[in-house]
Amino acid sequence: MQNPRLHHDPTRRFSNRVENYVKYRPGYPPAILTYLQSRYGLTSASIIADVGSGTGLLTKLFLDYGCWVYGIEPNAEMRQAAEQFLGDYPLFTSVAAAAEATTLPDASVDFITAGQAFHWFDFAPTQVEFRRILRPRGYIALIWNSRHPDSPFMQAYDQLVGQWAIQYDTLHHQSTREEGLAWFLSEQMEKATFANEVWHDWEGLRGRVLSSSYAPLPDHPNHAPLMAGLDELFNQYQQNGRVQFLYQTEMFIGR
Repeated sequence: MQNPRLHHDPTRRFSNRVENYVKYRPGYPPAILTYLQSRYGLTSASIIADVGSGTGLLTKLFLDYGCWVYGIEPNAEMRQAAEQFLGDYPLFTSVAAAAEATTLPDASVDFITAGQAFHWFDFAPTQVEFRRILRPRGYIALIWNSRHPDSPFMQAYDQLVGQWAIQYDTLHHQSTREEGLAWFLSEQMEKATFANEVWHDWEGLRGRVLSSSYAPLPDHPNHAPLMAGLDELFNQYQQNGRVQFLYQTEMFIGR
């Protein structure tokens, strides 16, 4: 199965959004570690391949736990941001490679993780590559921070973005994600969901929307109306100068 979104060249989509991505994208809740520890044998001695590691948000979670982590990232700008962000961690190794060809040795990792990245992979060769680098009792954990619609602000935000964002419907990854998961992981795949939230001031909210690959940048005619609508939403829903951005962190894990 080939991912139909590959023609959008995911290795380049975020090159001009790295600064906003680093500053305003959410991290991942520590409950992920507790869950993997109790149910799947994660320890601080586990070796992790974080594939499509981007600026290192998920990578950092495992480094803080004490794991050795390979950050596999094909986008040069994102990878350089991660190297700056995580440069003080001695157990971090940055790798310029893609999911389909990680360059890691055979049977070298205990867990393969992907945060906000799996829907960009070419599924068939990635499955072959993951089988090659994963140890026999290893696991794959595919993780997303998904916007949670259960607040008036989040509902209004989704409507606004859908109105003005470029290719929003094309690049809204839910259907590709579900098709890929059903094909990629075994029937024993398990799903876990964790609460996650971020409070943004106006600059943070603006940076959050512009960190998305489908958000129009200042040279696009849709940028100004999107920013005007975002300003209205912020003024309507802010509490003490901030708005609550709700997420559900969803993790799909299997072999």
